[in-house]
Amino acid sequence: MEKILERYERYSYAERQLVATESQPQGNWSMEYNRLKAKVDLLQKNHRHYMGEDLDSLSLKELQNLEQQLDTAIKHIRSKKNHLISESISELQRKEKAIQEQNAMLAKQIKDREKTVAQAQQSQWGQQQQQLGLNTPTSFLLPQPPHPCLNIGGTYQEEATDQVRRNELDLTLEPIYTCHLGYFAA
Repeated sequence: MEKILERYERYSYAERQLVATESQPQGNWSMEYNRLKAKVDLLQKNHRHYMGEDLDSLSLKELQNLEQQLDTAIKHIRSKKNHLISESISELQRKEKAIQEQNAMLAKQIKDREKTVAQAQQSQWGQQQQQLGLNTPTSFLLPQPPHPCLNIGGTYQEEATDQVRRNELDLTLEPIYTCHLGYFAA
Protein backbone atom coordinates (compact mmCIF):
# COMPACT_ATOMS: atom_id res chain seq x y z
CA MET A 1 0.00 0.00 0.00
CA GLU A 2 2.86 2.35 0.78
CA LYS A 3 4.34 1.88 -2.68
CA ILE A 4 1.04 2.79 -4.28
CA LEU A 5 0.82 5.95 -2.20
CA GLU A 6 4.38 6.91 -3.07
CA ARG A 7 3.68 6.52 -6.79
CA TYR A 8 0.51 8.58 -6.44
CA GLU A 9 2.40 11.38 -4.70
CA ARG A 10 5.16 11.35 -7.34
CA TYR A 11 2.70 11.53 -10.22
CA SER A 12 0.62 14.21 -8.53
CA TYR A 13 3.76 16.27 -7.79
CA ALA A 14 4.91 15.96 -11.42
CA GLU A 15 1.43 16.98 -12.60
CA ARG A 16 1.44 20.03 -10.32
CA GLN A 17 4.83 21.08 -11.66
CA LEU A 18 3.59 20.72 -15.24
CA VAL A 19 0.49 22.84 -14.52
CA ALA A 20 2.63 25.48 -12.79
CA THR A 21 5.00 25.75 -15.76
CA GLU A 22 2.09 25.97 -18.20
CA SER A 23 0.67 29.02 -16.46
CA GLN A 24 4.02 30.89 -16.39
CA PRO A 25 5.12 30.39 -20.04
CA GLN A 26 3.04 33.23 -21.33
CA GLY A 27 5.43 35.69 -19.71
CA ASN A 28 8.49 33.51 -20.29
CA TRP A 29 7.75 33.00 -23.96
CA SER A 30 7.78 36.70 -24.69
CA MET A 31 11.05 37.14 -22.75
CA GLU A 32 12.56 34.10 -24.47
CA TYR A 33 11.48 35.44 -27.87
CA ASN A 34 13.05 38.86 -27.19
CA ARG A 35 16.27 37.23 -25.95
CA LEU A 36 16.54 34.92 -28.98
CA LYS A 37 15.71 37.78 -31.38
CA ALA A 38 18.51 39.91 -29.90
CA LYS A 39 20.91 37.00 -30.18
CA VAL A 40 19.98 36.42 -33.84
CA ASP A 41 20.42 40.12 -34.59
CA LEU A 42 23.87 40.11 -32.95
CA LEU A 43 24.91 37.01 -34.91
CA GLN A 44 23.74 38.56 -38.19
CA LYS A 45 25.62 41.78 -37.38
CA ASN A 46 28.81 39.81 -36.60
CA HIS A 47 28.37 37.80 -39.79
CA ARG A 48 28.14 40.99 -41.83
CA HIS A 49 31.27 42.31 -40.11
CA TYR A 50 33.15 39.06 -40.85
CA MET A 51 32.09 39.36 -44.47
CA GLY A 52 33.46 42.92 -44.60
CA GLU A 53 30.09 44.67 -44.64
CA ASP A 54 28.89 47.49 -42.35
CA LEU A 55 32.39 48.28 -41.06
CA ASP A 56 31.78 52.05 -40.98
CA SER A 57 30.01 51.88 -37.64
CA LEU A 58 32.93 50.07 -35.91
CA SER A 59 35.51 51.92 -33.84
CA LEU A 60 39.25 51.36 -34.15
CA LYS A 61 39.28 49.03 -31.16
CA GLU A 62 36.40 46.97 -32.59
CA LEU A 63 38.16 46.77 -35.97
CA GLN A 64 41.36 45.56 -34.31
CA ASN A 65 39.37 42.98 -32.36
CA LEU A 66 37.67 41.84 -35.58
CA GLU A 67 41.05 41.60 -37.33
CA GLN A 68 42.44 39.50 -34.48
CA GLN A 69 39.43 37.18 -34.61
CA LEU A 70 39.86 36.77 -38.37
CA ASP A 71 43.60 36.08 -37.99
CA THR A 72 42.89 33.45 -35.35
CA ALA A 73 40.25 31.86 -37.56
CA ILE A 74 42.64 31.84 -40.56
CA LYS A 75 45.39 30.21 -38.46
CA HIS A 76 42.94 27.55 -37.30
CA ILE A 77 41.77 26.92 -40.86
CA ARG A 78 45.36 26.69 -42.16
CA SER A 79 46.38 24.27 -39.43
CA LYS A 80 43.37 22.07 -40.20
CA LYS A 81 44.17 22.25 -43.92
CA ASN A 82 47.84 21.36 -43.33
CA HIS A 83 46.81 18.47 -41.10
CA LEU A 84 44.47 17.11 -43.77
CA ILE A 85 47.12 17.52 -46.48
CA SER A 86 49.76 15.72 -44.39
CA GLU A 87 47.33 12.87 -43.71
CA SER A 88 46.56 12.69 -47.42
CA ILE A 89 50.27 12.63 -48.29
CA SER A 90 51.00 9.87 -45.80
CA GLU A 91 48.06 7.83 -47.12
CA LEU A 92 49.28 8.29 -50.70
CA GLN A 93 52.80 7.24 -49.64
CA ARG A 94 51.39 4.08 -48.06
CA LYS A 95 49.48 3.36 -51.26
CA GLU A 96 52.60 4.01 -53.34
CA LYS A 97 54.63 1.61 -51.20
CA ALA A 98 51.93 -1.06 -51.49
CA ILE A 99 51.78 -0.61 -55.27
CA GLN A 100 55.58 -0.84 -55.55
CA GLU A 101 55.57 -4.04 -53.50
CA GLN A 102 52.81 -5.45 -55.67
CA ASN A 103 54.72 -4.41 -58.79
CA ALA A 104 57.89 -6.12 -57.53
CA MET A 105 55.92 -9.26 -56.72
CA LEU A 106 54.35 -9.28 -60.20
CA ALA A 107 57.74 -8.73 -61.85
CA LYS A 108 59.12 -11.67 -59.87
CA GLN A 109 56.17 -13.83 -60.93
CA ILE A 110 56.75 -12.85 -64.57
CA LYS A 111 60.44 -13.77 -64.33
CA ASP A 112 59.57 -17.08 -62.68
CA ARG A 113 57.06 -17.86 -65.41
CA GLU A 114 59.55 -16.91 -68.12
CA LYS A 115 62.10 -19.26 -66.53
CA THR A 116 59.62 -22.12 -66.36
CA VAL A 117 58.56 -21.51 -69.96
CA ALA A 118 62.20 -21.42 -71.07
CA GLN A 119 62.94 -24.62 -69.15
CA ALA A 120 59.88 -26.29 -70.64
CA GLN A 121 60.96 -25.24 -74.13
CA GLN A 122 64.48 -26.53 -73.52
CA SER A 123 63.22 -29.85 -72.25
CA GLN A 124 60.80 -30.10 -75.17
CA TRP A 125 63.61 -29.25 -77.60
CA GLY A 126 65.87 -31.80 -75.92
CA GLN A 127 63.17 -34.45 -76.27
CA GLN A 128 62.77 -33.61 -79.93
CA GLN A 129 66.53 -33.92 -80.44
CA GLN A 130 66.52 -37.31 -78.74
CA GLN A 131 63.62 -38.45 -80.91
CA LEU A 132 65.58 -37.40 -84.00
CA GLY A 133 68.60 -39.32 -82.75
CA LEU A 134 70.86 -36.36 -82.12
CA ASN A 135 72.87 -36.55 -78.95
CA THR A 136 73.87 -32.97 -78.36
CA PRO A 137 72.02 -29.77 -79.03
CA THR A 138 74.82 -28.51 -81.29
CA SER A 139 75.09 -31.72 -83.32
CA PHE A 140 73.01 -30.24 -86.14
CA LEU A 141 75.89 -27.87 -86.90
CA LEU A 142 78.62 -29.06 -89.25
CA PRO A 143 82.01 -29.47 -87.62
CA GLN A 144 84.29 -26.54 -88.26
CA PRO A 145 87.58 -27.28 -90.04
CA PRO A 146 90.69 -26.54 -88.06
CA HIS A 147 92.35 -23.23 -88.64
CA PRO A 148 94.92 -23.36 -91.48
CA CYS A 149 97.57 -21.87 -89.28
CA LEU A 150 97.36 -24.88 -86.99
CA ASN A 151 97.84 -27.33 -89.86
CA ILE A 152 101.27 -26.20 -90.98
CA GLY A 153 103.31 -28.61 -93.08
CA GLY A 154 100.82 -31.42 -93.44
CA THR A 155 97.35 -32.31 -94.57
CA TYR A 156 94.47 -32.81 -92.29
CA GLN A 157 93.08 -36.34 -92.32
CA GLU A 158 89.46 -35.33 -92.41
CA GLU A 159 90.04 -32.63 -95.01
CA ALA A 160 88.75 -34.83 -97.80
CA THR A 161 85.65 -35.91 -95.91
CA ASP A 162 85.07 -32.32 -94.92
CA GLN A 163 85.22 -31.30 -98.59
CA VAL A 164 82.65 -33.99 -99.45
CA ARG A 165 80.32 -32.73 -96.73
CA ARG A 166 80.59 -29.21 -98.09
CA ASN A 167 79.78 -30.43 -101.58
CA GLU A 168 76.75 -32.30 -100.24
CA LEU A 169 75.66 -29.16 -98.45
CA ASP A 170 76.09 -27.10 -101.60
CA LEU A 171 74.06 -29.65 -103.58
CA THR A 172 71.30 -29.68 -101.04
CA LEU A 173 71.06 -25.90 -100.97
CA GLU A 174 71.22 -25.39 -104.74
CA PRO A 175 67.68 -26.62 -105.56
CA ILE A 176 66.25 -24.28 -102.91
CA TYR A 177 67.89 -21.31 -104.57
CA THR A 178 66.86 -22.34 -108.06
CA CYS A 179 63.19 -22.72 -107.26
CA HIS A 180 62.92 -19.52 -105.25
CA LEU A 181 65.43 -17.34 -107.02
CA GLY A 182 65.43 -18.20 -110.68
CA TYR A 183 68.45 -16.11 -111.68
CA PHE A 184 70.88 -18.31 -109.68
CA ALA A 185 70.08 -21.36 -111.75
CA ALA A 186 72.04 -20.15 -114.77
